[in-house]
Amino acid sequence: MQNNRRSYIYLPIAFSLVLVVGILTGYYLMRNSFIQNHVFPGGKQSGNTLNELIRFIDNNYVDSVDSKKLNEEAITGMLLSLDPHSVYIPASDFADANDPLMGNFEGIGVQFRIERDSVMVVNTVPGGPSEKIGLLAGDRIVKVDGKNIAGIKIDNEKVMKLLKGPKDTKVKVSVYRKGLKKLNDFTITRGIIPTWSIEISYAVNAEVGYIKLSKFSATTGDELHSALTELKAKGVRKLILDLRGNSGGYLNEAISVSDEFLPDNKLIVYTQGLHRPKQIATSTADGLWDNMPVVVLIDEGSASASEIVSGAIQDNDRGTIIGRRSFGKGLVQEQVDLSDGSALRLTVARYYTPTGRSIQKPYTKGAEEYYMDVYHRMTDGEMESADSVKMNDSLKFKTPGGRTVYGGGGIMPDIFVPIERNTGLKFYNESVNKGILYQFAFEYTDSNRAKFTSYRDASQFDKLFQVTGGMYNDYIAYAGQNGIKYPPAETAASQQRITELMKGYIARTLYDAKGFYPIYLRTDKVFQKAMETLEKK
Repeated sequence: MQNNRRSYIYLPIAFSLVLVVGILTGYYLMRNSFIQNHVFPGGKQSGNTLNELIRFIDNNYVDSVDSKKLNEEAITGMLLSLDPHSVYIPASDFADANDPLMGNFEGIGVQFRIERDSVMVVNTVPGGPSEKIGLLAGDRIVKVDGKNIAGIKIDNEKVMKLLKGPKDTKVKVSVYRKGLKKLNDFTITRGIIPTWSIEISYAVNAEVGYIKLSKFSATTGDELHSALTELKAKGVRKLILDLRGNSGGYLNEAISVSDEFLPDNKLIVYTQGLHRPKQIATSTADGLWDNMPVVVLIDEGSASASEIVSGAIQDNDRGTIIGRRSFGKGLVQEQVDLSDGSALRLTVARYYTPTGRSIQKPYTKGAEEYYMDVYHRMTDGEMESADSVKMNDSLKFKTPGGRTVYGGGGIMPDIFVPIERNTGLKFYNESVNKGILYQFAFEYTDSNRAKFTSYRDASQFDKLFQVTGGMYNDYIAYAGQNGIKYPPAETAASQQRITELMKGYIARTLYDAKGFYPIYLRTDKVFQKAMETLEKK
C-alpha cells in the first residue's frame, strides 16, 4: 500500500499533436526498409540491425544523408509501433520538452508577442530580471546582443533561444520605447523564472472560489495547497477547479492535488504494467478541502493527470464533474535521459481509477487516427449532445454512491455542457477564430497605455472600464480591413459578445490572467453551470 503522495516516480506525459507528422514519417521508414533483408549484402544481419541499416544507407545512398536525423526518425518510428505516447526527445528539444514541467526555467522573464514582425513585451514577470532592470510592457525588442531581430520574420522559437540561457549569464537587448527617439540598451542578467501551473485563483463571491490549473508541474501540489489556504482564509467554502485544456504532467502532482479533496485512506489511483508491479496511491488526512463542495470542469483537452484527478473525485463520489468528455489517456510514462543529451519517454504501465476502470481510449488504428479522435467527436455531434457520446456498455462501473461511470475512453462528466455553436453570431465567430478581435484589443491597449494608468488594479478596471459604441465601430472597420466583412444586421447581433470579450482581452494585456478570467467567465456556459450546481448544493 502506497500512502506517501510524494513517492511516485511515474510520469503520465501530455499528448502532443506536433509530433504526429514526424512519428508517421519514421514509422513508414521503418516499415518499408527496416525489415527488408535484401538491403544487406547477402541478406546478413547483425545483432544491431538498426545501426547496420543506417550505416548501409549512409555508405550507399544516391545522395548525402544526415545519419543522426535518420537515426532519430527510425527510433521515433519504432516507438510508434508501441503506442502514441512513447516518444523519443532529441537533445536539441530536451529543454523545451522538460522546462514546462519543472516549475521554472532560466531566462530574462518576459512574456512577448510577435506583432507586425517585431518582438513586443506583453508583460514582465514580477520580480524577474527584466522588471528589475526596467523593461516595460509595450517595449519592442529590436536587437539581442547587437543582432537585429526586427523585420526579419523571426518566430517564437528563435526568440526563446536568444533570450533563454543559463542563470547568471548576461544578454544585451536594445529596445524601442514609444516617445523616445533612440533605442534603450539594457544588459540583463538571466535568472530562474517560475512557471506557475495555476493561472488564477480568486474568490468569485463570498462563498465560491475558482482555480484555473493549466498543467501538472513539479510545483503544482504546493501551489494548490497555498491557493486553497488563501481561499479558506477569505471565507470561501465552495470551489470550482478548472482543468479544461490541461493536458497533464507529473503523476506525483496529480496524486497531491487529488489528496486535497479526499478524506483519509481513499484510493486515488493505481498503476500496473508487465514489468511494473501494482502501485497504489491513497489519500492522507492532510487534505484542505476534503469535506467541502467541489466541482471540476473538464473538456476534450483534459488529459492524463487531469483525468486522474477527475476520476478520483468522481469515483469516490466526492464532487461533480461538469463539461465534456475528456481526452482519454490512461498510460504512464517514465523518462530515461540518454548519454547524448536526448531522452526516451517509455510507456511502462496503465493507470486505473478507484473503481478499477482504465480510461485509455483505443489506439490500434494508429497515431494519426488516435489524435483525430477529438475532431471526429466534433463532426459526429458528440460535443453538441450527450446522446451522441459513444461509451462502451461493457466497460460500465459503479461508484460507492451508485453512480454509473465508464472506462475505455476518457472521463464522462456528470453534467454535460455542449460546445457553443453560435450560428447566429457569424461576425463574432470569425473574429475570434481568426484572432482579429484579440489583435485589435492588443493594439488598442498598446496605443492607449497612458489612459489605463488611472486604474488601480484589475478589479477597478473591471468596475469602471466600458467598451464604447465608438470602439465597437472602430473594430468593425478594423475587421473589414483584415478581410472580415458582414452587413450591419450581422455586426449588430454580435456586438454584446464581442464587446464582452474585447474587454477581457484588454484586461489580459494589462493584468494577465487575473484581469481576463473574472470578465471572461461571466459569459462561459460551463462556468455558469458550475455556479448553478454549487448554489443548489
